[in-house]
Amino acid sequence: MTFEDLVMQLVLGLVSFLANLLSACAGGGAGLVQLPALIFLGLPFPIALATHKVASIALGLGAGLRHIQERNLNIGIALFILGFGLPGVWLGARIALVIPEQVGTLFLGIFTFGLGLFSINRPQFGIKTENTNLNLHRLFLGGLVIFAIGTLNGSFSSGTGLFVTLWLVGWFGLPYGQAVAYTLILVGLFWNGTGAFVLALRGEIMWDWVPMLIAGSLLGGYTGAQMSLARGSRFVKRAFEILSLIMGVSLMASALNS
Repeated sequence: MTFEDLVMQLVLGLVSFLANLLSACAGGGAGLVQLPALIFLGLPFPIALATHKVASIALGLGAGLRHIQERNLNIGIALFILGFGLPGVWLGARIALVIPEQVGTLFLGIFTFGLGLFSINRPQFGIKTENTNLNLHRLFLGGLVIFAIGTLNGSFSSGTGLFVTLWLVGWFGLPYGQAVAYTLILVGLFWNGTGAFVLALRGEIMWDWVPMLIAGSLLGGYTGAQMSLARGSRFVKRAFEILSLIMGVSLMASALNS
């Protein structure tokens, strides 16, 4: 291994650690940092997307390990999210190379920034569990939105974990801390795993970069989950808002300048 290769591996590990640390605190968004970084380091978009998805599976393992220790997840809710989300991920991954990258990036930037503003303008949003009447009609509508978010996850990857977190809080009445646990485990592990499998069948993966990205994801995901559990929902809410605003602006600027 040359000195340049060693430096590249260290950069990949640092980027992955920071991206997944923020994601585990904020309830998603690792792709908003990691995916652009992979493109900046020289990978074409399709290869960067596939490589990111393979590596980001480790976020679900790292953060999931810490959250599972708390035993505060409901298997029924988990299966509901998977049942509606995975078909959307499969569909999105199938059309990932068809959607104009600039349009998708701009849309994600606007929506992500809007999520941050929405949360900021509702100080108690996600801090306390809301009493939500989850009748069959409301569950079905909520599932359709999860399917749509899954489609975005398969298509663009970046930021969709944030959408899941906010939807679980706003529609299903979960507190931020619990919503983050579902997002990190189900989106990070199962959604991204499905997307990675479909994309791997259709394109290349930079396998030389994957081990260091996975190591950073595991460490960053576990550390971020530990921080969110120790600091509570208010800390997670602030991390979510800050990351949403920063990454929303970054994505919009990237789309408009491309």
